[in-house]
Amino acid sequence: MSDVPPLGDELSALGCATLVDAMARMHGHRAHILPLTSPDPGRPLFGPVATIAFMPWRDDLEESSGTFADFFYPALGDSPRGKVLVLSSGGHPEASHGGGTKLLRAVRHGLAGVMADGRLRDFGQLRGYPFSTWCRGEATRWGGDTVMPYAADVAVEFAGVCVTPGDYAFADPSGAVIIPAGSLTGVLDAARQIETEEARAGERISAEDLPPLGRP
Repeated sequence: MSDVPPLGDELSALGCATLVDAMARMHGHRAHILPLTSPDPGRPLFGPVATIAFMPWRDDLEESSGTFADFFYPALGDSPRGKVLVLSSGGHPEASHGGGTKLLRAVRHGLAGVMADGRLRDFGQLRGYPFSTWCRGEATRWGGDTVMPYAADVAVEFAGVCVTPGDYAFADPSGAVIIPAGSLTGVLDAARQIETEEARAGERISAEDLPPLGRP
């Protein structure tokens, strides 16, 4: 994914709001996610998506005996470098979905980031990792008796947005947006056009004079 860092830099300069507006010009479905929390909010997230679907924990299912690693590696496939691991909430966005130890695998395999629709533990540890992390907030309690990883490399729901493997995710302090892989170039072009339009509108507004006062 050698093209990801410079493209990520351009997306970061455009910002999430502009990308959301660009998505709206191309698609009618919801693609925006309201602001998330990060241990390092100055580090935007961008990359192609890999997914793990979480579900409420049950003790009678085969999946309940699986480990995070059992889903991590099938989700990432043979080329994990540069990807964004997206974790759905399983209906419990307040529960911990992982922490610094489990996500050390993301360091080992060169992920661009992790985006969780739940909480994560060990913000101090995550802050020192080389990837970007965005989630619902920091957790202190283990969440394995509340939610469990259930399926890898499947479509997931994230804050009301459908996210499929291969989509592109972008997140910054203002929120996040999910961009279909086939629309990435078009969305980027539309975002550049929006930037140009807004700059021209700003110039017009800056040149406006006060309108004449009407007579009583």
